[in-house]
Amino acid sequence: MDRFPFPDDLIEAQREWHAAYRALAVPRPRHATELRRRLLLLSVRIELHPWWSTPAGWSPAARVELRRMTAGDRKADAA
Repeated sequence: MDRFPFPDDLIEAQREWHAAYRALAVPRPRHATELRRRLLLLSVRIELHPWWSTPAGWSPAARVELRRMTAGDRKADAA
């Protein structure tokens, strides 16, 4: 059972953020400027998402849980 009812678009944005971060973290990343821009865009989209203004989104634990549940998708990104 999910403790926090995250909307699908917020989950997808956080997954994309992790993928962009990992792509930028490799030695000599290709398209580094585009990756940095993508990371910044996704950071803003996540931070300003309306879900954070709901009672469930007020908890700092919700942000931690979102990152935790989306960071485990590393194998899906590598495929």
